[in-house]
Amino acid sequence: MTQFKIIVGVFLVAAVAGIAAWYGLQRDVPATTTDITNPRLVAHGQKIYAENCALCHGVNLEGQPRWDRMKPDGKLPAPPHDPSGHTWHHSDQRLFLIIKEGLATEEATDMPIFGGVLSDHDIWAVLTFIKSTWPEDIRRRQPIFRSVPAS
Repeated sequence: MTQFKIIVGVFLVAAVAGIAAWYGLQRDVPATTTDITNPRLVAHGQKIYAENCALCHGVNLEGQPRWDRMKPDGKLPAPPHDPSGHTWHHSDQRLFLIIKEGLATEEATDMPIFGGVLSDHDIWAVLTFIKSTWPEDIRRRQPIFRSVPAS
């Protein structure tokens, strides 16, 4: 009986280790959407945000002062990405395209196009980090999908 328990114990440990390894590998595949339940993706997004976005959008996602009014140069300031702004009013797909391809708008901004700078995975990671800071009620109110004009 003791030998049987040892064999079962070894089998269970191996099975749990195999499942954990498989799950870990699945979490490392390139992101194609946001996933706030993935701590590695959130952490990666926080790092990319700090390196590429925080200068304009704020270390705490607070945006630039008077972000909703034109600056003297005729450009719009960087908006906040916290719940006080309007980022959450856009679907993930729209936000992804804004970062990757730029704003399709008449108003001038200083927002660079990041398509040649960040990978798609990095962009999804940044969006995941931003969304991870929003309260649940804001995430629930964010549009799931809104059609995006072709660029």
